Amino acid sequence: MQAADLEPSVRRDLLSLDKGNAEAVARHLVMASRLVDEDPELALKHARAARQRAGRIAVVRETAGVTAYHAGEWAEALAELRAAKRMGGATKLLAVMADCERGLGRPERAIELARGDEARALTGEEASELRIVLAGARMDLGQVDQAVVTLQGGDLNPSQTGSAAARYFYAYADALTAAGRKDEALTWFLNAAAADVDGETDAEERVAELSDEHE
Repeated sequence: MQAADLEPSVRRDLLSLDKGNAEAVARHLVMASRLVDEDPELALKHARAARQRAGRIAVVRETAGVTAYHAGEWAEALAELRAAKRMGGATKLLAVMADCERGLGRPERAIELARGDEARALTGEEASELRIVLAGARMDLGQVDQAVVTLQGGDLNPSQTGSAAARYFYAYADALTAAGRKDEALTWFLNAAAADVDGETDAEERVAELSDEHE
């Protein structure tokens, strides 16, 4: 566990700290990133420790926000990401911020975030992730047809593979299922399963469930 394990851009952000503090903050950030998937609660302890030492640095607040999000601490995550955004970062994490609003039971606020000027400026995977969250917010409100339409505005190319494509296809299939369009949903769960090379979703299980319903 070394400060050198951080990306160069992050290390540059820590240069305003004294050397000893920068080293300690860097180590906490490294551990937070390493643990966030397997032990998000422990990762959050490291992220909080980094924030206590360097709360005026955007990347530290951003890391604390993302780690809190993975730990299911929606209010804390949203507060940290808002702080990072005020410092000039975290715009690319609008989808995470919107999902925090959903986690707090405020889908209307998630929709507001997804309709703002900053959201419209997003492209690529960042825009797709925000559409997924927006569709989820619509489903939270029972607006399943609007959820389907929201995802149709994105890139539904079944030849794509990888994590981002798998999540997008899965979200679309889920919305189609909620709308009662199960034949189409089955097709897109199959597409999601084919795209999901890392096994991040349960698309194959959803295919089996829908196939059983057809028998």
